[in-house]
Amino acid sequence: MDNAVPFEPFRIKMVEPIRLSSLAEREGWLAEADYNLFRLRAEQVMIDLLTDSGTGAMSNAQWAGMMMGDESYAGARSFFRLQEVVQQITGMPYMVPVHQGRAAEHILFGLLINEGDHVPNNQHFDTTEANIEARGAHADNLVIAEARDAQNLHPFKGNIDLDRLREYIDTYGRECIPLACITVTNNSGGGQPVSLANIRAMAGILKEAGIPFFIDCARYAENAWFIKQREPGQQHRSVREIAREIFDLADGCWMSSKKDGLVNIGGFIALRDPALYQRITQLLVLYEGFPTYGGMAGYSMEALAQGLDEALDENYLAWRVGQVVRLGEQLKQRGVPILEPVGGHAVYIDGRRFLPDMPQAQFPAQVISCEMYRLGGVRSVEIGSVMFAKDNPVTGDTAYPALELVRLTIPRRLYTNSHLDYVADIAAAAFANRDRLCGLRITEAPAALRQFTARFAWLDN
Repeated sequence: MDNAVPFEPFRIKMVEPIRLSSLAEREGWLAEADYNLFRLRAEQVMIDLLTDSGTGAMSNAQWAGMMMGDESYAGARSFFRLQEVVQQITGMPYMVPVHQGRAAEHILFGLLINEGDHVPNNQHFDTTEANIEARGAHADNLVIAEARDAQNLHPFKGNIDLDRLREYIDTYGRECIPLACITVTNNSGGGQPVSLANIRAMAGILKEAGIPFFIDCARYAENAWFIKQREPGQQHRSVREIAREIFDLADGCWMSSKKDGLVNIGGFIALRDPALYQRITQLLVLYEGFPTYGGMAGYSMEALAQGLDEALDENYLAWRVGQVVRLGEQLKQRGVPILEPVGGHAVYIDGRRFLPDMPQAQFPAQVISCEMYRLGGVRSVEIGSVMFAKDNPVTGDTAYPALELVRLTIPRRLYTNSHLDYVADIAAAAFANRDRLCGLRITEAPAALRQFTARFAWLDN
């Protein structure tokens, strides 16, 4: 790809052994976990691609910064360093730290959203959707039609459909839309980026309607990199400049910093409205902690301040996105169907083309995930009917998502290309076994976010 670096732009100074398991062991562990890979113990996994959230490797500068962490309950020096970095990157004057992204969603939505409200987004992720629905409101996805076609090569499949957004505002009115969001990159739709032109246009529509505009910015640096690479007229600009323009268009943002913050835990809310900031700090004290530490330790704020800067390094981003693209190309060469173009943080296997004869009611993406673990100890995650199918309480019908995906999520700075070569081999072996795979059924599941704790059994049992 453009501006690719020839090797990992870092040296490895510490290693963690991987326990190599046998096929028989993995089959037993899979059954004990009731075929839900979230239920596996970490030491039972050889290559862990479940998520990129908090699973990456921190730099020597981050580890060194942690030793400088100020753990003062109030007025910690580490808070003010983090605040300064967030202000520099986003241009937003107010910031509160939280322990992770869903805490930010819980606090922000608890203040802004009421029962019956409607919240548009390009595509809500699972915790975002759950936090909105927990308020008795509606989380509505307005992503462009191209995003629902796994083989469409549109360069910005994360874009929101602007015509649908205008219709949405006309339908529900400002009084029922407390805020609108954009998720960059669009995780639920394959890690696909949103163009700067689309964000500008969305911001203009919302400003005219008087609706606050918030960004779910967990992977904003990767999104800015894609804009630089793919959007006409942006190639001459730095990623940092592009990122700043994205934030300048918004009223606020929230971040799970376990992604483009390059840390293992943490997050924040940043915004411009002083009155809303005061309300947030009051709720922060109740649920997370004092405003100058929120849900974070001082050493974690130090690591995050450093990580936010490192994530905007263009050599790092070229290697990071390039490693993900490389895995996607290897899967294609082996005949494994994937969502294209490859996104920034993961390669998504297209479960509907992988198992074309298996109905979504039998959870084909979950089946593929189980088979990849069984064959090679590779843990992935289902982004499909387990996560997003919705039952109609009146009719009893089930609405299934347009995409049935297996997400191979690449942690940052953790695995080498030889690890991912192995992943490609295991995916190819699972694809070769596809005619022998049968469906799953759910035996137990909670009402919300069932993917984390559901239990499954094979349909032939």
